[in-house]
Amino acid sequence: MKLFLFAIWSLLAMGGIQAQNYSIQNTNNAVKFKIKNLGIWISGVFGEYSGAIVFSPENLSASKFSVQIKTSSINTGIELRDDHLKKEEYFDEKNYPTISFVSTKVTLSNKKGTLYMFGKLNVKGKEMDLSFPFSALPQENGYRFQGQFKINRRDLGVGGSSVTMSDEVTVLLDVYTQKS
Repeated sequence: MKLFLFAIWSLLAMGGIQAQNYSIQNTNNAVKFKIKNLGIWISGVFGEYSGAIVFSPENLSASKFSVQIKTSSINTGIELRDDHLKKEEYFDEKNYPTISFVSTKVTLSNKKGTLYMFGKLNVKGKEMDLSFPFSALPQENGYRFQGQFKINRRDLGVGGSSVTMSDEVTVLLDVYTQKS
């Protein structure tokens, strides 16, 4: 009987494992994108972001991600192009200074070492459901989250009706966090 009670208590205690709060470190991070324009791959990065991350690999249902990216921090290596991408037809940074992502669920995937993120992406006031695989690699006093996904830029009103640019954009994430 004591063994049975101990087993029940252990299961209840495990279910109550608290998720940890993590802050995004603005060094060594990358929110990159790549897209074909005139048949040539163009890549860029957003350099400024913030957010709140609550994560526990033992209790994924308690995990939550909320990230905001400054649209003005876009960098493709060509200032003229960056200025063009900040205009209304693309990211419209004056009216929409941030891109945001808020998770709705984090689950295990069927691939070892990989989790699955579900959430809402908001670009230029347009919201879309998004899901993608990612990894959570333990680092000193935090985690390194890595993942990637593809989206259709037209679904979010980015790039207007340009026919020289591919509709598909690949986004690559490499985000470092530390316990808050």
